[in-house]
Amino acid sequence: MSEHRRKPPQPQGGGRAAARRAAQQPTGRRAAPHGGTGTGSPSDGYGQQSSYGGRAEARRAAQSGGGGRRRAAEAGGAGHGGHGGRRGGRGGGQGGPGGGRGGDPGKRRLIDYPRHNKYGWRRWVPSWKLMTGLALGFVGSLMAAGTIAYAMVVVPNPDDAASAQNNVYYWKDKTQMAATGGEVNRQILTPENIPLDMKNAVISAENKTFKTDSGIDPMGIARAVVNMARGGETQGGSTITQQYVKNAMLSQEQTLNRKFKELFISMKVGTDLSKEEIMAGYLNTSYYGRGAYGVQAAARTYFGKDAKSLDASECAFLASLLKGATYFDPAGATAIDPAATEKENTRRVTERWNWILGEMVKDGHLTAAKRAEFTKFPKVLRPKKDAQLSGQTGYLVDLAKANFINNNDQGITAEDLSKGGYEIYTTFDKKKVTALKDSVKKVYDKNIDPKQRPDKDTHVQFGGASVDPESGAIVAIYGGADATKHFTNNADETGAQVGSTFKPFVLAAAMDVGVRDPSLGESQTADTRTLVDPDRSKYSGLNKLKIRNYDGTVWRNEKNEEWLQTNDGGESYKNISLREAMIHSANSPYAQLGMDIGIDNVRQTAVKAGLREDSLVKGEVPSFSLGISSPSAIRMAGAYATFASNGKQRDPYSVTEVKKGGKTVYQHESKTKTAFSTAIASNVTDVLADVVKKGTGTNAQLPGRDVAGKTGTTDGNKSAWFVGYTPQLVTAIDMYRMDDNAENKNRKFLEMYGTGGQRKIHGASFPSEIFKDYMTDALKGAKAIPFPEPEPLDAEAVCGGGKACSSPSASPSTSPSEEPSESPSASPSVSPSESPEPSESCGRFDWNCDPVGGQDGGGGSAGNDAGGTTDGGNTDGGVPTSPSPPPGTNGNGGNNGAGANDNGGIFGGPDG
Repeated sequence: MSEHRRKPPQPQGGGRAAARRAAQQPTGRRAAPHGGTGTGSPSDGYGQQSSYGGRAEARRAAQSGGGGRRRAAEAGGAGHGGHGGRRGGRGGGQGGPGGGRGGDPGKRRLIDYPRHNKYGWRRWVPSWKLMTGLALGFVGSLMAAGTIAYAMVVVPNPDDAASAQNNVYYWKDKTQMAATGGEVNRQILTPENIPLDMKNAVISAENKTFKTDSGIDPMGIARAVVNMARGGETQGGSTITQQYVKNAMLSQEQTLNRKFKELFISMKVGTDLSKEEIMAGYLNTSYYGRGAYGVQAAARTYFGKDAKSLDASECAFLASLLKGATYFDPAGATAIDPAATEKENTRRVTERWNWILGEMVKDGHLTAAKRAEFTKFPKVLRPKKDAQLSGQTGYLVDLAKANFINNNDQGITAEDLSKGGYEIYTTFDKKKVTALKDSVKKVYDKNIDPKQRPDKDTHVQFGGASVDPESGAIVAIYGGADATKHFTNNADETGAQVGSTFKPFVLAAAMDVGVRDPSLGESQTADTRTLVDPDRSKYSGLNKLKIRNYDGTVWRNEKNEEWLQTNDGGESYKNISLREAMIHSANSPYAQLGMDIGIDNVRQTAVKAGLREDSLVKGEVPSFSLGISSPSAIRMAGAYATFASNGKQRDPYSVTEVKKGGKTVYQHESKTKTAFSTAIASNVTDVLADVVKKGTGTNAQLPGRDVAGKTGTTDGNKSAWFVGYTPQLVTAIDMYRMDDNAENKNRKFLEMYGTGGQRKIHGASFPSEIFKDYMTDALKGAKAIPFPEPEPLDAEAVCGGGKACSSPSASPSTSPSEEPSESPSASPSVSPSESPEPSESCGRFDWNCDPVGGQDGGGGSAGNDAGGTTDGGNTDGGVPTSPSPPPGTNGNGGNNGAGANDNGGIFGGPDG
């Protein structure tokens, strides 16, 4: 062999490069001779190579392909190691044979993991064969489990699963009040007796692929399962088959277990039953509201006819109800959810009815010509009440039902409750409910005579609620004459404005939040505010008072009109304390006080006391402080209970416990919050006690008992209130005129001038009479408990008690004219040079100073245009028509300083 064909000798030494080169040398056919010199010189014979290191390098060489799978490197002795054959070559070191087998990685197993022929991290990476096998095994296991589950599942009997029982309601003393709400109003129809339009309406609205799908929606179920597993909002089945299974064969609980049952039963039902049978089952078991199960019962309930007589328009309406009757019944369901008003429900169901008819046309179920015939929403019957729920019982049941549905954490819905089987224990005291009903009836029968005064005494309504201040329990309500004839619960929200019964919240805000410094801007902290004292802090009580922002500028509405606040009968009180203003129900001081505090702060104080924010009027207008909002009698009683319990707030409730099958599914948990300090609460109570002792509320006095309360009458004499309390019981009574059983959608509150033979209805008249009569009976035998003494307010924080109070310099106007001017803009004013000397004005601490000037006329038509009342207000706090805030302002504010405006500020400074 010629010399030039030989490979050049390899360099000595180890390392990865050497190992790789060693592994690449030819093996098998030419083996290195034994007894290599070990020197690695260039004169070494053909086939010899340098040593490339120990066993680790041999393994790496093997992994790099040296010798292939059939050859493994074997470490030599001290000299050069030769390449082994299949079992590994033997190399000699210094003349001795090298020992040991080649690098055998271990025996291969059936499941090659960790992998036998890999080293390092590669041993732990599964092969594609292993991954494929595992995936196939998992899928196969699932298929086997599903097949077994499908074979074993038994389709429940719909009649058994959809049957219902009564719900039993109990009085406070655990005696039965009513057994109702669970009777099944259902008549099963065969598929051929269900109108085709009804079937098509449901298909177009709920499941367009119903006729071709397999009965389940795997993606929909997967989304629902994942969502529930994450704790998100629960979801139901999306196909008609799944909804039928859920409605008729399973419990209504939203759990993974129930979802899996629904899946397999739906698959079985989709295989075993025809589409016609499934559709009939769905329509016969679905809930349509008003206690109606099934399309036949729904047709009778809403249209007074059999299902076979329904037209396409009526079918579209019934299909709309399947989305949730609570929010799509045009009669409303405010007893369950205040948001489900008649107006909102009518809007929602009209939109969905239109949409369904349109979808039926798109899907070829209805011709465009036929659709064009349905231009008006179908006429729906008013709901009818169960005869056993007559009188007050129906109102009590509805209130307890709503309380339970809205507060349970089990997800129990109105539909679930309608299926019955629940025992509901309420807070209602049977004797007190009877006493309240009798007190209202006594006043009504004595004074209200629709036959004698048809234009004055028709549609007179009373409402009332009585609450235990120590717990928040509603012990009695008066919802109206009869729950089966009068459908609105007058104890709940009716829209009747509360008038001057709102003023205690303004007073509480003044003592809690304080009034703003007129020299500072909008952003003010507690340190820049001044707390108010009901006796030392004084305001102008002049009639037709010009209301100002807190910085002294005149408040104007969006029409740039000034606001002239009126008092009842045109009474003027000039400089008056907030206690006296409450006693006489003067409007001007509290309208200005609210502006000084900031209307939003007044609103939040009322919410802290217990009123719902959504029942309070939005906007920053002076009349807000005079009661233009319309909370319910229940909430007004609950908010006054915060004062009665010395500042502790508890939401009113009517259900203590609910059981099903002997197991408690709901338990009321009382949550007490400190809304006000005992000093603030006791001072509000002390002021309201004076209202009853010597003010507008004297008709509500209870001999031998401490009573606090407030009268309220609204603008136009459209509602009248009395809310009062003793330490043990709080009661709110409201009165108004409105035909809320009328069919028209624009029902309005009617004036009460001349009602009951009286010139004008005040809170001091019929409402306070009912309060006195009821409370006398309700507290019979109960110990007379005095109110706590009013605690001293923080003297350092109240202006006049040691803290310096700065104010803008006085710029009084001239004295008011005897006759009001034609418009506020025409009011006389003087230039600064005509201002009296400072010594002639009233200072903040001049409590007995009678200011001159003050309000500069106004009244007449201008007063009315600016929101004043034509009747000049009223004793209980006439509420002018609510203006809107001026554009570009938030309407907040009022004057905090003496002499900075016409009102004299909070401390009775100069009015001019």
